[in-house]
Amino acid sequence: MSRRAVVVGAGLGGLSAAVALASAGWSVLVLERGKAPGGKAGTATVDGVVFDTGPSVLTLPDALDAVLRRAGSRLEDHVRLRTHDPSFRYLWPDGARVDVHPTEEATLESVAGSLGPEAAGELRRFLAYAAGVWAAAAPRFVLGPAPGLGSLMSPAAILAVTRIDGLRTMRAAIHAQVRSPHLRDLLARYATYNGSDPRRTPATLNCIAHVELGLGGFGVEGGIGALVEAFVAVALAAGVTLRVDAAVDALEIERGRVNAVRIGTERVPADVVIANAEVAHVLNDLLPPGTRHGVPADGEPSTSGWNGLTAAPDDPSRAAHTVLFPPRYEQEFVDLFDRRRPPDEPTVYLCDQSRAHGRAGWPDGRVPLFAMTNAPAGWNGPSGPLRERAEERMRAHGFTAPTWVWERAPRDLAARFPGSGGALYGLASNSVLAAFRRPSNRARGVRGLYFASGSAHPGGGLPLCARSGLAAADAVLEDAR
Repeated sequence: MSRRAVVVGAGLGGLSAAVALASAGWSVLVLERGKAPGGKAGTATVDGVVFDTGPSVLTLPDALDAVLRRAGSRLEDHVRLRTHDPSFRYLWPDGARVDVHPTEEATLESVAGSLGPEAAGELRRFLAYAAGVWAAAAPRFVLGPAPGLGSLMSPAAILAVTRIDGLRTMRAAIHAQVRSPHLRDLLARYATYNGSDPRRTPATLNCIAHVELGLGGFGVEGGIGALVEAFVAVALAAGVTLRVDAAVDALEIERGRVNAVRIGTERVPADVVIANAEVAHVLNDLLPPGTRHGVPADGEPSTSGWNGLTAAPDDPSRAAHTVLFPPRYEQEFVDLFDRRRPPDEPTVYLCDQSRAHGRAGWPDGRVPLFAMTNAPAGWNGPSGPLRERAEERMRAHGFTAPTWVWERAPRDLAARFPGSGGALYGLASNSVLAAFRRPSNRARGVRGLYFASGSAHPGGGLPLCARSGLAAADAVLEDAR
């Protein structure tokens, strides 16, 4: 009889773990508390128009392809990736504009035309540096097992930390190499890709600039939701059973090993449990009180956000993704992390989902334009002020007054994802030891319990969640030998 795995949560990490284990011959049941799979890569519908409510750019598609290949399939068999030209447009109140194109050379030409040849040279050199950081960091912090604090105790480890520029902050590294204030804003923004503070997070995260600007950011034909549908289809074809509206209330532990999950009064036996949920939720709400789990549970949460969807007039000149900077971008991080409040003058991110993903709009020609501003996790205030600040930024940059048809506040995220407090990426990377304290995929204190989510190794974002799912599945297979 095949071994039984229960996956708690049908986000991309959980689906990835399910595909890998089912393809290895395990019996896999996925339990999703929501009404549909996807987790934070969710969708919503307004007046028949379907739109994505979570991630809006796909980087590192090979990470997702690696999951589907476990089942004898390929990413290109299920979804078509889209490129856009321009892909990103960055706008500042002083009238400066930088367009990011599908190739690095085209982007550098854009920077030279907008900010001057000196700025383009700075960006060229910075991207070469960022590529080097990625080459050194990816094997240790993304593709390999979770690094532990003990792994720092060797000359080789100290040398590796030096190579990934882990001893200075993102801001320090950017300011040391880039003088253009506009490029400084653009590059510092990559800290927000995992909800962190560039003034404090290690310069290692500068590798994100290489991942997006060098390796490319893509859309998905039909939306990120189509990506989730593809993973569900592959999982079901591999023999996975998926249940929605199935909120797990507790994990059963016997003699230090998980042996079942409970859904209300229903008991579901399991040889292993893969938690595709916030690690804090598992530790604080699902494990029996007093369980010695050995998982680090402290740390600063990553940021949350306010989201809104406006039915916008179609504009052929609009970029797939637009970032509207405020006059003083660094003040945003003072508000978010020092004062624990939404920024007075937030940066606004806009995704035209018709251009980014080919999403259909309304019969009158309006298209779904998704907006996001950052807010601190745990913030429970009303959404009105957040919406109004987003509107002010949009009007300041010449956008048509938005007609909001949907919105979501940090407290809504907190309610939807228990244990998150509304944080989008688990813990922030706001210290040099953050990567070493991120929960690993194996709960060493509870046998048979594994983590596969953005709040576990290697972190948040679509490709990293897929890697987390594979890492958890591989840990299960290794332990079962």
